[in-house]
Amino acid sequence: MTDPVETGPSSHSRITQLLIDLGGGDAQALNHLYPLVLDELKRIASNHLRKERPGHTLNTTALVHESYLKLVDGSTATCGNRSQFFAIASRAMRQLLIDHARQRNAQKRGGDYRQVTLDPNLVATPSRAVDLIALDQAMERLGKIDARLEKVVERRVFGGMKVQEIADSLDVSRRTVERDWERARAYLYRDLAPGGGTGADEADEEGTSATP
Repeated sequence: MTDPVETGPSSHSRITQLLIDLGGGDAQALNHLYPLVLDELKRIASNHLRKERPGHTLNTTALVHESYLKLVDGSTATCGNRSQFFAIASRAMRQLLIDHARQRNAQKRGGDYRQVTLDPNLVATPSRAVDLIALDQAMERLGKIDARLEKVVERRVFGGMKVQEIADSLDVSRRTVERDWERARAYLYRDLAPGGGTGADEADEEGTSATP
């Protein structure tokens, strides 16, 4: 008989302890960790897949499974808390989906993945669509200017994490995340605009003043 999965604060503490054990070299900790994080991993995976074309080869279960295998390879060794763990898991899912989109797109540009609609929650602009690879490339350019800004976008847009969760995962204040979000979405608006993609160095220069 399978033990019931814990929920609530006690589960959070258990996850944190297992991550500490894992960082200390306890390989078995991953087996105990999986049932505690499965529901949240499924939520994150579903959030990622909403940005993909209908009928995507990877479903929620497959995306969770493949991303967890990447975590087993050692990506979780530096996790200090559950927020960091889920952030790393979300990044693994993003990388898997981008790799998948590039493989499917090898024969015909734009033929196999859904365009992402950029709404006011992402950038300060009327809704418009960009493809997932273009968004990923813009985020990579942003990361070269400020790695934390890329992480904030990734965790909020792809991972669906709340501001406080992002702050916890990055070990910064809530206000810092809010400022980073404003800077990042202003940058993405410029970068993804027609003729954009060359002004990555403006991310730091304009700061929050770039947001209307």
